[in-house]
Amino acid sequence: MERPVIGIPMGDPAGIGPEIVLKALKRQDIYGLCKPLVIGDIHVLRDTEKNVSTGLKFHVLEKPSQGKYAWGTVDMISLNNIDTGLLEMGRVQAQAGKAAYEYIVKTVGLIKEGQIHALATTPINKEAIKAASINFIGHTEMLGEMTGISDPLTMFEVFGLRVFFLSRHVSLSEACKLVKKERLIDYVLRCEAALKKLGLKRQKIAIAGLNPHSGEHGLFGDEEVREIEPAVEELRICGVDVAGPVSADSVFYQALKGKYDAVLSLYHDQGHIATKMVDFERTISLTIGLPFLRTSVDHGTAFDIAGKGIASSVSMEEAIRLAALYSPNYNN
Repeated sequence: MERPVIGIPMGDPAGIGPEIVLKALKRQDIYGLCKPLVIGDIHVLRDTEKNVSTGLKFHVLEKPSQGKYAWGTVDMISLNNIDTGLLEMGRVQAQAGKAAYEYIVKTVGLIKEGQIHALATTPINKEAIKAASINFIGHTEMLGEMTGISDPLTMFEVFGLRVFFLSRHVSLSEACKLVKKERLIDYVLRCEAALKKLGLKRQKIAIAGLNPHSGEHGLFGDEEVREIEPAVEELRICGVDVAGPVSADSVFYQALKGKYDAVLSLYHDQGHIATKMVDFERTISLTIGLPFLRTSVDHGTAFDIAGKGIASSVSMEEAIRLAALYSPNYNN
């Protein structure tokens, strides 16, 4: 099978994105899985190379079909949109936020043209994006706007543990209000479809409980009895392989051991903590429901260590690998 082309926007130039991209592409096994293509600024990458000394060569091209995609060479499309003389590593800057956004726009454009098969994103900084007067809170919202998809699914994966999220960036009190039968049914059906799209042969999904011990049948909290159990019953009637509510203190461990193919987490931190405690660096975020697959590192720009050459590229490597693994099924 032909290796998929994986687009890698460089991220915020003042953060660790350029560094972890170069370190990830130093790994020979990446090139056995895919054709990695960086979209960024060649001048920033050259400055980064001075710090990390990977020994990689750069091949600047105009379109993906011109890539060499051979280990030892970084194929890239350079937008030349950063004044490196004014760039300050580890600082919020409007030019860096604007550039990071432009890398994403360019990459998505190439995907829409069929020249790239999937997207593996690096960290952007919300404050820098705001400083550039770009009104998006993060990648997911940007990609949704660019593709006309209002509510794509977020899934985390680490060592086969897959976690979807019923809500993302809302307050905990608001997240609790979103635990409704209709929303749960909608999300579980979408999660099932997402697992099929990724190529999984089985789609057994568990819904995590909201309250301690899933509320003990309404003794402390009735969301499980009032909303989750009726949703599960209706889904099962429709033939969906779903369980729940399963107490949140055990469901993620059970899924890690293979009892479930995915868990629907009911709020942001519930699923984030569960996955990141398994392995922080290898927890990868996938955005599913877009016309293309997007994977991402699940850490920030790390301004405190940016430019020091000490950032770990493990998460970036895993993001590229998952994009390469799932994209052939996703795009069929």
